[in-house]
Amino acid sequence: SLNCMDWSLLPPATKEMVAQAEQLKGRFQGDPSFAYEYAEISAEDAERLFEDGKEPLIKEEIRLVATIDQIDRAVGIIPRGAFVKTPLGAVRENRNFEGLSLTDAKKLSSYFHFTEPVNLKNKTLLEKADLDPSTDFLDSLEHDIPKGSWTVQLEKGGTVVVLRSLLWLGLTFYHVPMTKQYGYVYFGTGEKNLDLPFML
Repeated sequence: SLNCMDWSLLPPATKEMVAQAEQLKGRFQGDPSFAYEYAEISAEDAERLFEDGKEPLIKEEIRLVATIDQIDRAVGIIPRGAFVKTPLGAVRENRNFEGLSLTDAKKLSSYFHFTEPVNLKNKTLLEKADLDPSTDFLDSLEHDIPKGSWTVQLEKGGTVVVLRSLLWLGLTFYHVPMTKQYGYVYFGTGEKNLDLPFML
């Protein structure tokens, strides 16, 4: 939105957009039409861009789309059991989900990344033996690298569990144990905390 009254949807992110946005550093300007110049680009890449009729510029709108996609893939999470996988492979919202118990809600292993699993495919059959294929079909937060990139806290006198990402500062996930209430919100600068491994 340019006037905070009229809103339009962002286009879906492509691999090219994400690759372009990863080359940029610094904070957002707040203007979707602002054009960033590539800080460091090889003569070969610049020549290819000019041949394709493109200038070596990236608009802030493209950077925003790519950053939102990166954040969603990295830290978009759900509680264990909120979604189920059917025997035919379809993933659906679990109508019987009544929330995690307070004990389970305080464990990182009770939360999953809501994206295509990566680590789960690398597990051995012995490691998969204890998993329920209908609910444990996503990657758990407890295996995130670097270890310690999440904080778990209790708020409102222990009635709300809050997870915060230290990799994407500003991402906050909440879950009210024993209820269906959960969600996450991001209020940050759009910059990944690349210093995290040195801070832990």
